[in-house]
This record gives sequence, structure tokens and C-alpha cells, in this order.
Amino acid sequence: MASLEELRLQLDEIDDQMVRLYEERMKVCAQVGEYKIKNGKKVLDRQREKNKLQAVSEKASSEFNKKGVRELYEQLMSMSRKLQYQQLVKAGALGRLPFIEMESLDAKNARIVFPGTEGAYSQAATKDYFGENCNSFYVRTFREAMEAIEDGAADYAVLPIENSTAGSVDEMYDLLVEFENYIVGETIIPIIHTLSGVPGAKLTDIERVYSKGVALMQASHFLDDHSDWQQISVANTAIAARKIRDDKDQAQAAVCSAYAAEVHGLEILEENINDDQTNCTRFIVVTNQKVFLKHAQKISICLELPHESGSLYRLLSHFIYNDLNMTRIESRPIEGKNWEYRFFIDFEGNMADPAVKNAIRGLREESRNMRILGNY
Repeated sequence: MASLEELRLQLDEIDDQMVRLYEERMKVCAQVGEYKIKNGKKVLDRQREKNKLQAVSEKASSEFNKKGVRELYEQLMSMSRKLQYQQLVKAGALGRLPFIEMESLDAKNARIVFPGTEGAYSQAATKDYFGENCNSFYVRTFREAMEAIEDGAADYAVLPIENSTAGSVDEMYDLLVEFENYIVGETIIPIIHTLSGVPGAKLTDIERVYSKGVALMQASHFLDDHSDWQQISVANTAIAARKIRDDKDQAQAAVCSAYAAEVHGLEILEENINDDQTNCTRFIVVTNQKVFLKHAQKISICLELPHESGSLYRLLSHFIYNDLNMTRIESRPIEGKNWEYRFFIDFEGNMADPAVKNAIRGLREESRNMRILGNY
């Protein structure tokens, strides 16, 4: 029996041959790519690849090797496609993505909508991004804000999409698919809750506390120390503050920001009642125009995949081969398709970058459906 060292030498010789053959194969693949570019053919030919995988796997001598050969050739064909996508970029065949590059947003003349009411965290995010004196108005719900953009009543909407403790705002992901609106910016603001009541109220007066359900949860440690208080959920922290103002009841208090307390003339009974002192929310800026800022460095997309083994793995490889850093992935159920999911992905890059164009071309061709949500 050969020694371990002798067996490893045999493997090294085989590997040398495999590398040489791989490079020869990629040279031929490059010629195939040139032919496709010249003749306007698509890079991905699903039926051809299906037939090829079936043919090469049948040449293997065991079931184990059949699966291995199939997986090997799936990777070989994936790398061939990536090479051909790069050729398309170099040849200028990808063209421009359907987004217009801008130096900056026209914040001075813009009308901005946010959900909630005066004093909402979304208003604070609006002022943080567009400035203290921006022309803004509020609507009741996220959907109404998206409708205001689509209808032209507003130029931009500022909407929450992720909280550091509560996680993603699932409704926003669904609305981004439903509406033809696009992300052009983002801002992150700290979420610092207070307990606020009408002027003259004291902690010992409080019997009922109002706020958004998530906000009540984020202040659960403080509220649990007052187990005799009734906790009542409302649509928004600022709406809770407005209710306390309007009711003028010293037995009521709101979990809200100091800003909301100031706007609605409330008195802060207890500051900084968050369980997590680092709590913050990421807000996106949305418009109905296909535009992106010149110095944008993050891209959001959503895509649907074939319902088959390995489909997500193959799609994600486009980020690896184009040296793009994926920063986030979320999934949401596809309506009407039980146990099938739509994926939302954030990655670093600008739509003017060749690597981004290359990755997007591959993702678009190899997914069942793909949409760019914005570059910001």
C-alpha cells in the first residue's frame, strides 16, 4: 500500500492537470462569451446547462460521484457565466442601468412626508436628513406615506425600516415591493424614550401608560417596576403624547421621545427609560424617481429564486466573485406561494461601478425575478 506522502504526491499531480484543464476550459468559455456578445445571445442557457449536468453526472461510476460531478460542473458553469458577464461589461454590452445619477437631492424645494404625527421619531429623522426647516407633513400610516410619493403629493418619504433591538419593519419590505418607489438615502437616529405626562403630574399619579407596542417593549424593565400601571398600545409614540395632551389626565403618561414631549407640551417624568441604551432606528428616504446620488455606497435589491436546492447559494456567489460586500439579507413570504420567499439584500457599491453592473446582470439573469430598490 502506498504511503500517505506518495498518495499526496499523486493528488498533487492530478491537481496540476485539473488546473491546466480548468484554464483551457475557461479560454474556450471566453470564446463562447465573445460569440454570444457578437450575436446578441444571453449568457445563461438553462436548458443547455440542465442537459450538460445530466450528461456529465451519468459518466460517473457511483451515486456519490454522480452527485459530486454534478456539483463540480454546477460551479464550473457558474464561473463560466461570471467570466462572460465580465466580458459583457468590458464590451459595453451591459449599457446603463435605468437610474439617473445626481449630485445631490433638491432638499430646498422638496416636500417631504413622514408617518405618525408631530413629534414622531420619523419627524426627527426627517429633520436630521433634510434640515430643521424642511417642508414636511405627516400622514397616519406607512402605506399612506408611500401613496403620497406615488401620487406626487410629496417628493420624498422618510420611513423606518430597521430597529437595533426590535429588528426589521416587515411592512416596509412588503411596501417596497408593492410600490414603484426607490430608496435614495438613509439616516440613523438614536431612540431615547421618556415617560411624559401632563404638567404637574407625578410618577405616583400614573395609572395608564400609552405608546407604540414596540416602544412599550423597549422600556419593559422600567415599566415592569411599576406593575400596577396598565400598558395600552397605540399606533405611534407621538400619537400617545398627543393623546396625553388632549386628555389632560394626570393618571395617564406616554412613552415617547423628549422631542415629542416638547412638541405636545408634556412634562418629562422620567428620562431615558430604554432597556438598551444603544437603541437606534434606521430610516430610509424614498422617492418615485429612478435616481441615485453620485457618491452612494449602498445598494438594496429584492429577488425571487427558483424553488430548488442551492438556488440562493448560487445567487450569492455573484457578490463573492465581484468582490462586493453583502451587509444584510432578509426574507419575506411571497403572497400566494406557500413556503416560498422573496429575499431582500443590501450590499456595498455604486451603480456606476463595473463590478456592480456585472453582479446585477448575473443576479437578474439567474433569479426568477429581481428588482433594484435603490442606491444610496
